[in-house]
Amino acid sequence: MTTDTPVTAPHNAVTTGRISLVGIGPGHTDHMTARARAAIAEADVVVGYVTYIKLVADLLDGKEVVRKGMTEELDRAVHALAAARAGKKVALISSGDAGVYGMAGPTYEVLFQAGWTPEDHVAVEIVPGASAINACAALVGAPLTHDFCSISLSDLLTPWPVIARRLDAAAAADFVVALYNPKSGRRTRQIVEAQRLLLRHRRADTPVAIVKSAYRRRQHIVHTTLDQMAEQEIGMLSTVLIGNSSTFLRSGLMVTPRGYANKYDSDQGFETRDGEKAGRSLSSGLLGWIEGLRADHASGADLTELADRHRLPVDYIEQVLAAPESPEPPDTTTEETEQ
Repeated sequence: MTTDTPVTAPHNAVTTGRISLVGIGPGHTDHMTARARAAIAEADVVVGYVTYIKLVADLLDGKEVVRKGMTEELDRAVHALAAARAGKKVALISSGDAGVYGMAGPTYEVLFQAGWTPEDHVAVEIVPGASAINACAALVGAPLTHDFCSISLSDLLTPWPVIARRLDAAAAADFVVALYNPKSGRRTRQIVEAQRLLLRHRRADTPVAIVKSAYRRRQHIVHTTLDQMAEQEIGMLSTVLIGNSSTFLRSGLMVTPRGYANKYDSDQGFETRDGEKAGRSLSSGLLGWIEGLRADHASGADLTELADRHRLPVDYIEQVLAAPESPEPPDTTTEETEQ
């Protein structure tokens, strides 16, 4: 990896500089952690993208502020390292969480290229923050209650076939999907292709929420459906939340069920359904599924038929059937929170 600005600051063994990679949350100071505020307060230098600097402007009095452009991530990291080598405390800020499409990765790349190790006299701290996916979900209901993933549609650094494979796999596996960087002035077709791939596996009326500038001054929320998604106003400040096969929209709230209906009957006062046990895996959970798989195979179903039935690879089905049987462990009292 190369950068336009070389790391030239000397390694001074007596300096005690520090880089704090600060996630400032979705944009409103009410949602910034106490540690994020403290890290900025302790900093001599604050480095960040110009828009993020504006979001914390009221915390920057008396500090050296370095503003960088949208595509200058490596320059931000290089500047932060040079300042820390000089013994300064640096807050390198990202919106959301620094480790989610933020500055943590680029900074470690620059650090390792410069010969930095965790034993270095420049200390590095990551201060976590609420990511856009958390902020947007909170505004539209409870869309992330079951398994979900995030995929960036930016092909500035990632080849499109890689992005397309991830979209197709996530859609096929019935994840709730959050799309980051969905569209920009130059990248307008990516959201259309994402829609095309998702529609291969999802109903056209799958609920979609488009949240722009969550918890910021120009916050805007649109509820739509997957077949109408690409026609909506979407930009770089938008995050797109796409439901799974169970997600529903009711009273303006997007909700993904956790799966309690599989185990409990709401019409019977949430009594456990026949064949199910509270606090135990579903009868169609791993052990129950394997038992049924063995029975079906013994009854004459071949590997290809079983793989097609469960939409799983043939070699995986073969390995499961070949593995020795594992008895279900006895009931024990645990602190499990899942049901």
